[in-house]
Amino acid sequence: MNVTVLGLCGALLVGIGVFAFLWQRHLLRRVLAFNVIGSGIFLYLGAAGARGGAADPVPHALIITGIVVALSASALAVALVLAHLHASSATRLPEDEP
Repeated sequence: MNVTVLGLCGALLVGIGVFAFLWQRHLLRRVLAFNVIGSGIFLYLGAAGARGGAADPVPHALIITGIVVALSASALAVALVLAHLHASSATRLPEDEP
């Protein structure tokens, strides 16, 4: 697959994630939108690392490290959403309520 197409797909995923993060009020959907942003960044880094014919190992190492950090941050975010749900019986923040 063409590296430019992969880079544009990564940028598109980041755009979709930012739009969903700003548009959605449900906290779990915001966590998912943040994960979509991270996936777009990983795809863009992978495309940037593949330019010039030979693969550069530094962006690939950053992607692997980022996946591990994103997984742990997502688990923490879901735990915080559940704690907020049990504390207030709401899936939205108070400032997001109409």
